[in-house]
Amino acid sequence: MGEIVVVYELDKAVATRVPRGEERPVRRVHAAPTAPGAPTATGPRTLCGKDTFAMETTGWKPSDHPETQWYPEEYASVVCPDCDAVMET
Repeated sequence: MGEIVVVYELDKAVATRVPRGEERPVRRVHAAPTAPGAPTATGPRTLCGKDTFAMETTGWKPSDHPETQWYPEEYASVVCPDCDAVMET
């Protein structure tokens, strides 16, 4: 497996128009491989099989943070358990 990046599945319940300067809440944090031949682009599916098209790429790469978990600690409560299981192996 190549490089892995973290992507955010954003909460769809929030209105389409978010006030300027505010971010939509993160519903779930997933891990996804980078696109083949494009190390800065997210691949089409997360490790749990979800489509990454509507997800927000974070720029967080587990390889850049070997001393911590694969995801940003502030999102530990919303980590996808299936992606987490794959990352643990």
